[in-house]
Amino acid sequence: MTGPLDDKVVIVTGGARGLGRAYCETMAAQGASVVAADVSDTSETVELVTRAGGSALGVALDVTDPASCRAAVTATIERFGRLDGLVNNAALYATLTTAPFESLPDDEWDDALQVNVTGVFNMCRAAVGPMREAGGGSIVNISSLAAVYGMAKSLHYTTSKAAVIGLSRGLARELGRHWIRVNSVAPSAVHTDATEAFMGENVDRSLEIIASQQALRRTLEPADVAGTIAFLISDASRFITAQTLMVDGGTIST
Repeated sequence: MTGPLDDKVVIVTGGARGLGRAYCETMAAQGASVVAADVSDTSETVELVTRAGGSALGVALDVTDPASCRAAVTATIERFGRLDGLVNNAALYATLTTAPFESLPDDEWDDALQVNVTGVFNMCRAAVGPMREAGGGSIVNISSLAAVYGMAKSLHYTTSKAAVIGLSRGLARELGRHWIRVNSVAPSAVHTDATEAFMGENVDRSLEIIASQQALRRTLEPADVAGTIAFLISDASRFITAQTLMVDGGTIST
């Protein structure tokens, strides 16, 4: 029995835990060889994938360091011989301060843009060469509902995720001639450890309010987003590029 991602090799940044781990597990279950790349230890993700019968590699990665990005891609090629997909999931979120924009710490503004935007740029730049050599590929950049809905008191995060959408669309125009597709995915709040850390003691009430503004009224789970990621990496989406897929339960204004 074959899967939709058989023979695909995919790097997932921020693959040590949370959504990144879910992406790794889902794509491996569909046949991909996955590379979990993170500044944190990825051994647990690799163990979960391999125990389930999948193929995985863990690599250390600091997306703010171009040399580290190149090294992660080199390690991928050395292990698997090619690179077909990249999921830019690594981001600052859980540790960011929630406050009116004039009170946001300057260093957090800089750090959010450095990790959430420049980090995506660095990884795309490192991955494009091998994808060209493979005859094409798929890049999926993780944005957020915050970028298009507008999330108050988190302007550093909101702005960085809006930039991801612009970066993705511009890059898709550049890379289409090489059959490298670039899309972004913008989820609503997903119940993860990072979301609990970001929302603090108000997490349950906050998630309730967010769900109440959706057509599909429940909080997103990692699997709700992971399926969309796998679809965009697969050949089933081979003519989709420069798009932003909203995985938000049909968020509506009330």
